Amino acid sequence: MPPSDPRLDPGFDPPSPGVAPVPPPRKAKPDKPRRRRPSLFGGLFRLLFTLAAVGIVGGAVAGFGLYRHIAADLPDYRWLADYQPAQMSRIYAADSRLLAELAAERRVFMPIEAIPKRVQAAFVSAEDQRFWEHHGVDPLGILRAVVTNIEQYGTGRRMGGASTITQQVAKNMLVGADRTMMRKVREAILAIRIEEALPKERILELYLNEIFLGYQAYGVAAAAQAYFNKGLDELTVGEIGFLGALPKAPNNYNPLRYPEAARARRDWVLDRMAEDGAISAAEATKAKSEPIVPRLLRRPEVVQVGQHFTEEVRRELINRFGAEQTTTGGLVVRTSIEPPLQAATEQALRGGLLSYDRRRGGWRGPVARVSAGAADWMPQLEAVPRTGGLLPEWRLAVALEVKDREAKLGWVERPDPRTPSQPRTATLAMDGVAWTRKTLPENRFAPMRRMQDVLAVGDVVPVEVLPAAAAGRPERLALRQVPQIEGAIVALDPSNGRVLAMAGGWSFDKSQFNRATQAQRQPGSSFKPFVYLPALEAGVPPNQRFLDGPIEVMTPQGVWRPSNYNEGSFNGYVSIRTALQKSLNLVTIRVAQEVGMAKVSETAARFGVIDNMPRYLAMALGSGETTVLRMAAGYAGFASGGKRVTPSFIDSVQDRRGKVIWRSDARSCQGCDATSPGEEPPELADARPQIADPIAAYQMTNILTGVVQRGTGTAAGKGLNRPIAGKTGTTNDYFDNWFVGFTPDIVIAVWLGFDDPRTLGKDETGGQNAAPIFREVLEAALRNSPPVPFRAPPGVALVRTQDGGATILEAFKPGTENSARPVAEEGGRSTAAGAEQSLGGLY
Repeated sequence: MPPSDPRLDPGFDPPSPGVAPVPPPRKAKPDKPRRRRPSLFGGLFRLLFTLAAVGIVGGAVAGFGLYRHIAADLPDYRWLADYQPAQMSRIYAADSRLLAELAAERRVFMPIEAIPKRVQAAFVSAEDQRFWEHHGVDPLGILRAVVTNIEQYGTGRRMGGASTITQQVAKNMLVGADRTMMRKVREAILAIRIEEALPKERILELYLNEIFLGYQAYGVAAAAQAYFNKGLDELTVGEIGFLGALPKAPNNYNPLRYPEAARARRDWVLDRMAEDGAISAAEATKAKSEPIVPRLLRRPEVVQVGQHFTEEVRRELINRFGAEQTTTGGLVVRTSIEPPLQAATEQALRGGLLSYDRRRGGWRGPVARVSAGAADWMPQLEAVPRTGGLLPEWRLAVALEVKDREAKLGWVERPDPRTPSQPRTATLAMDGVAWTRKTLPENRFAPMRRMQDVLAVGDVVPVEVLPAAAAGRPERLALRQVPQIEGAIVALDPSNGRVLAMAGGWSFDKSQFNRATQAQRQPGSSFKPFVYLPALEAGVPPNQRFLDGPIEVMTPQGVWRPSNYNEGSFNGYVSIRTALQKSLNLVTIRVAQEVGMAKVSETAARFGVIDNMPRYLAMALGSGETTVLRMAAGYAGFASGGKRVTPSFIDSVQDRRGKVIWRSDARSCQGCDATSPGEEPPELADARPQIADPIAAYQMTNILTGVVQRGTGTAAGKGLNRPIAGKTGTTNDYFDNWFVGFTPDIVIAVWLGFDDPRTLGKDETGGQNAAPIFREVLEAALRNSPPVPFRAPPGVALVRTQDGGATILEAFKPGTENSARPVAEEGGRSTAAGAEQSLGGLY
């Protein structure tokens, strides 16, 4: 459509002639804002802000990724809650003296409850004043360390850290001590996690027990011993401050090498403690005036006797608690051994073994030979190893000169390992070698004529230096020899079974084999009480007479003809008492036949002497096998009135925190917690099982007192003037010698023999060799104690009777006082089947 003409518009007003037309007004346009000129500072700020934001976000992402990477590789810290550091176990005697230390590592762990508060405060003040407030990492401490390091920059001093106690625990126990930034990051993360998982007290406990404080001491308890030979509760304030100064650099504050530095650091710790209120200012001032006087650790004195006993305790601990807990669990073991009695027991056994060896063993010659020149005998002698079994007081000496009536011997003394060896010489006279005379038949000895019959120049022999007979006289020497015969002794309390002393052989150094608990030997006639006891329990009176005459027993191997010790001697009809006092084998066989070997075997098992004993008549004469400890416990059953006695070596075991985890005496004590002073003292109930009739047990005890007073065991009670019961034992061909005896207070079993069983020699009996040793031990055990009679049980009838030429009180069961009559026997033969018959209707 063509554009319209404005002139066609009816409202069009044409312009006047000569006047130019006016254009229509234009639509107004809005004003544009004026642009500001860009600011250089604002642009730079925006750029920096953007870069910072990007950097923060990127750093956060990178930091989180690094944290995730580090955290994924962190060690597990949760085991610290139950961590128990390796700690030595200690075994103590009955008098609280130390017997032994069992340890894989020599550490002393102290629970936080046992660490004095001031000791705790010293380390907190010195190492981490805000320990109780922060959560593993201390920002204020970090800031303070940064400022201090800036101030000291360029001084050459070591840069200080800001590790908290928790971080040090993480470092010492989890991440190691390498000086890298990565280790510090790992340490900080672990510290925060540890604080979330463990209470502060546990963290401080770990720190105070694990930190190294110099002198090979780990932990505050070990350091207190190492520096001052004290327990933590014995330390002075000044000594506590010194220990608190050590974690920073123990070697730099060694009080012997750097006393001034140690004192300055100690005083700084005391000031911090006063600042924190752990001590008063006056206490700090007084403590600063104290000198630091180290009293370096001396190993605790260990009892020098009872090594076989201690080894038995160690084995029992391992069986009960395991090897790891025994050596690293910090156990405190209280045992029953009495060191004075133990020393007397070992001395008595060695004296008995030496006596036999000198009488029967003879001189077996030197232990070595050297070319004893005048100048070089010392190094040659020092090169000779000590023979196993040499007693500590014995010396190895070399014969330098040998004359007819004397010899000059030299040996080496070294009182202190840090000092050089010192040569010593002395004279060995004829009286020092008199025991080496050759033994002739019928216990006679060949005369000693010359010293050359015993020694030659260059012989290396054991000697003992004897004290001079008078002042100003030279020392005397005596020739010594380790015996080949061995022995064992057990002494125990019959009221509870506590083993008071035990010797397992000549010496633990010679052999660790414990012959008291590990050697199975025939008890011989010392077993006979367990044959006669079932007869007494069945009502047979002690004065019942049995035939002491020849007997033959048919066995699958043929005819067995037992005999008495004195072959061919017979006593006719004798009482049970007489048979035991004289140790008559033939009567014992007849009694065993009457009661039945099944009953004898059951009695031996009841008393713990022999388990599952074969039911052969020969067993009635002690041909079974048992141990010295079992025999002692068996006889303790008589002394305790027929109660079972279980031997024990350990009284109690405590863990590292003092909690009793095992006790041998399981009896309950009603009324032991009474608080009123007017209440009656409590009585412990005897809960031990009754294994024999009390009257029969007393009858056996009464009979066994006759063995010591008038029988084969008179050497056991010679001169002691107190009631003693016991029985000798000698096995076939004199292989084993025994004496087992007791009083109301103690049971002692003694055995002698060779490890490889062989004869001790004709007429070497238990009454001759074992009984005197028993007497020495008993005298030491009851020295200065009044005699105590055996207590008769209720219901027993005591009747005055004659025993040979002595008047005694015989014990009877009620109604059996007049029932004794000879036991008849058809012929003189018995069969294996007949050996199993019981008393039947004889009584």
